[in-house]
Amino acid sequence: AFFGVYTTRDTHLLFRNIIVSSKARALAIGANMAEVVASKLKLLHLARIFERETDDDHGLTAPQIIGKLAELGVNVERKTLYRDIDCLRAFGYNILKYNRAPVEYGLATRDFQEQELLLLADAVQSSKFLTESKSRALVEGIGKLGSKYMDENLRKQVHVEGRIKSQNESVFYNIDAIQRAISLRRKIEFRYFKYDEHKKRVTSKHGDGSEIYKETPVQLAYMDDEYYLIVWNDKYAGFTHYRVDRMQNLEVSSETATRNDEISSFDVAKHQQRVFGMFHGESVGVTLLVRGSVMSAIVDRFGKDVEVLSAEDGWARVCVTVMAAPTFYGWLATFGSSVQIEEPQSLRQAYAGYLSAILENYQ
Repeated sequence: AFFGVYTTRDTHLLFRNIIVSSKARALAIGANMAEVVASKLKLLHLARIFERETDDDHGLTAPQIIGKLAELGVNVERKTLYRDIDCLRAFGYNILKYNRAPVEYGLATRDFQEQELLLLADAVQSSKFLTESKSRALVEGIGKLGSKYMDENLRKQVHVEGRIKSQNESVFYNIDAIQRAISLRRKIEFRYFKYDEHKKRVTSKHGDGSEIYKETPVQLAYMDDEYYLIVWNDKYAGFTHYRVDRMQNLEVSSETATRNDEISSFDVAKHQQRVFGMFHGESVGVTLLVRGSVMSAIVDRFGKDVEVLSAEDGWARVCVTVMAAPTFYGWLATFGSSVQIEEPQSLRQAYAGYLSAILENYQ
């Protein structure tokens, strides 16, 4: 170029240099980004190694940790490893140095200890409303909350086979739809089935003869090893309930849910104290004569705040509110003569009639 005038050749060279320089900068930026990503992944991999490979009884040496990171494609030096461990400690990981031969490092504490994981897994595999496959999947997920050693112990101690389990895989989807309906303040629509004398599923009919139930969902409740949905029924202006695992084709309705004072003030804890086997009946205040030897069972059923008045000769009067239903009479019969209905007389007579009807079948 002469006096500021560029030839065509000079222009081509200029653009080529610009392009080469841009590519070089892009490669440099890409390399820096790759280093940043690799550094962040290194910490994530290291955290997972401590979570799954160590606990307060099992640790790893520095060379073992470096080797496991290398298997994941992450190269790290010993000094860098110690800085990374300090970084995880600063974040909240309780990583301890165990002065063993050789020295080991391990995650001493975590959100759930082994005993807590065992309780969670036992609750899952004991739940009848879960299918066997869903129970297995949940137990497997719970095991991943601990180290692989905790996971192994969990699998040895928890057994799903042979338990009475639900056959309905849609329970989780039903619960999700119910929660959405409650949040949106909408009614739900569903079909409900029971088993007939031939052990076949039979779709129940609503009061108007329809197979489609439309109800206002109020509260999900877990009772007697089953999941129930407590709803408000507009026709009868009261609460009723349905087994969630027996609900089919459940959908959130476009119809707005019913709102009233009874629903707003509904107390599921009090409701569960009054009903037996989730069977509904007339709500009745009752005074029970209870022998002291079975008082623990009464407290287990009605809670430690149940009203108790002293009586004579090792007996006590217990004042509760219950649903007068056959399931209450059945529960009462399990105590024989150790629990008796004192008041009201109408309930006392109804219970006597219940027992007489049973005896007639054995005479």
